[in-house]
Amino acid sequence: MEVNDSFSSTLSTKILLTMNRWILVGVILSIVFTILVSLSYLESSPLRSIVENQGGLHFIFSAFIGAIITGTSIVVTINQLVLSQELGAVGKQQSRMQNSMDFRQEVEKYLDKKISSPEPSAFILELVQEIEEQAKILNSTTNQESTKLKNEIEDYTTSLIENAQLVNRKLEGSQFGTFQVIWAALNFNYSEKINQLRQIQADYNTELSKDKNETIDQLLDLLTFFGPTREHFKTLYFQWELIKLSRTLMYASVLSLMVIGALLIHINTNVITGTTLGLDNLVLLTSAGFTIGIAPFVIFIAFLLRISTVAKRTLAMGPFILKDN
Repeated sequence: MEVNDSFSSTLSTKILLTMNRWILVGVILSIVFTILVSLSYLESSPLRSIVENQGGLHFIFSAFIGAIITGTSIVVTINQLVLSQELGAVGKQQSRMQNSMDFRQEVEKYLDKKISSPEPSAFILELVQEIEEQAKILNSTTNQESTKLKNEIEDYTTSLIENAQLVNRKLEGSQFGTFQVIWAALNFNYSEKINQLRQIQADYNTELSKDKNETIDQLLDLLTFFGPTREHFKTLYFQWELIKLSRTLMYASVLSLMVIGALLIHINTNVITGTTLGLDNLVLLTSAGFTIGIAPFVIFIAFLLRISTVAKRTLAMGPFILKDN
């Protein structure tokens, strides 16, 4: 299933998919900090009084210790999930290697190259460029067809070529490990193109010449190759992101534990006095500590939002199109 153009221009897509994850984390944490500080202007329950009379800092921050340590356990689980895909007996690894080589060699039969690129974005680019070339060939051999069939093929190939060129522009200069490669692949609506081309072939079977049918079959094969290609690189991207996420969460958890520990051990109303811009420094410090405390959780959310959104929108592989909502 692909992401259509109308969806790709919405704010939700920018937040869920295209926005840099660190910018998203920064925006969320900034909003949390701003809200906490702004609420202090209401002074319904002054923080300094709560800390002095009820031990408020200990009440607020002690729960973070257990939560962050529990979050670290999630990191270990993520690493185990990723590693489990890579562990196996030599026979299993040999089978994976052979399947990968067989697929590359099968695709290379259709490409205008003896050896396809080993780099994921370049491999996808070569495949999409060949699809574009075959679409041009199909469109250029319609002189002897009926007007209706010629119009159908022209509309189809024009749409396919424009879509392929859009993907080509997005892939140029992109490197695997960045979301740009997967985002470009998501924008190629190969499932719809397979269905449309098969429909044309079925509706005009008696009018299509042998050469035209062979061109359509070759184009269908290329479009079919795109499905497993995208799914394979999507899986690798998920593993790449989960490894990066787990490593980042480890760093963030240690930092958060250090900050929370310092607040619990060293901070009280006698140490923190005065105001800044009309705000009690204790409020600013406590709000900052709370924001840093939830940072690992926010990082986890930001990365998982993208991964889960991509997974949802690529559930159906091949000539199946799920409702986009």
